[in-house]
Amino acid sequence: MTTKQKAEPQTLIEVIRYFADPDVCLDFMSRLRWPDGVVKCPNCGRDDVRFYQSRRIWECRAKHPKRQFSVKVGTICEDSPIGLDKWLATMWLITNAKNGVSSHEVSRSIGVTQKTAWFMLHRIRLAMEVDESDKMDGPVEVDETYIGGLAKNMHKVRHHRVFGDSGKRTGGSGKAAVFGLLERHGPDGHSRVRVKVVKTTRTSEILPEIQKNVHRGGEVYSDALRTYNALREEYIHEVVDHAEEYVRGKVHTNGLENFWSLLKRAVRGTYVAIEPVHLDAYIDEQAFRYNNRKTTDGNRFQKVVSGIVGKRLTYEELTGNA
Repeated sequence: MTTKQKAEPQTLIEVIRYFADPDVCLDFMSRLRWPDGVVKCPNCGRDDVRFYQSRRIWECRAKHPKRQFSVKVGTICEDSPIGLDKWLATMWLITNAKNGVSSHEVSRSIGVTQKTAWFMLHRIRLAMEVDESDKMDGPVEVDETYIGGLAKNMHKVRHHRVFGDSGKRTGGSGKAAVFGLLERHGPDGHSRVRVKVVKTTRTSEILPEIQKNVHRGGEVYSDALRTYNALREEYIHEVVDHAEEYVRGKVHTNGLENFWSLLKRAVRGTYVAIEPVHLDAYIDEQAFRYNNRKTTDGNRFQKVVSGIVGKRLTYEELTGNA
């Protein structure tokens, strides 16, 4: 296998030029998959594999099903006929577009169908999931918002797809409830968010999310929603009543309000209409972009690419036909 080491790309035009060479793409992905330089069969783990330069694939010397494999196997790109040059350019686009990038725009940019671009973007969003393995130290802002159109304004086809035969027509029943937490001065010195679509904003749903993400005894700031009254038993809880004021010293939720503004700008301006079943993926995308806003375009791209290994999303799973 030919190895071509170059300076890592830092702009979109550099990405396009850098990954135009299939051997560079292969070398880039190989170093990502196997950092120690030893290529292993993804099925049996053997490292005595042979490489076929003409097809850019490996073959395991043990006889078993799927003994031939490409660098895409075991990543979000598995079973995709789209070239790595297009995959990596699309990753750069979605990672560094401040308000997101639509499937129609990707379709025109890389020369695939809109349906293919939509599927690619959802697979990349899987690699952008926010790590929630550690707890927030605080102070932490908590807040909720609603995303989506009113049921009474929906086209009857979309209304039936969202609500079935429930008959909902009025009020805010067409909107999805979204709950968020923002830690001020996170591990890198900048605030970070965690966001999730919830069924309801009642205490039974919100309190476990706070307990899972915030250390007991930490400072938590919220608005005057009664849901948060239960926090005072486990946390240093302070409230700002938006009917009277928006800031009282350090007590406010302005950080999360800013994130909601960015999220809704992307939803309304770029994606326009999002099915509720996919909303979590779009929220993860915006949360990733917000949490890495202080890094360079190149570093954000590297972080997304490093998250594609070990994840898989099929079209049947995405559309609910699995």
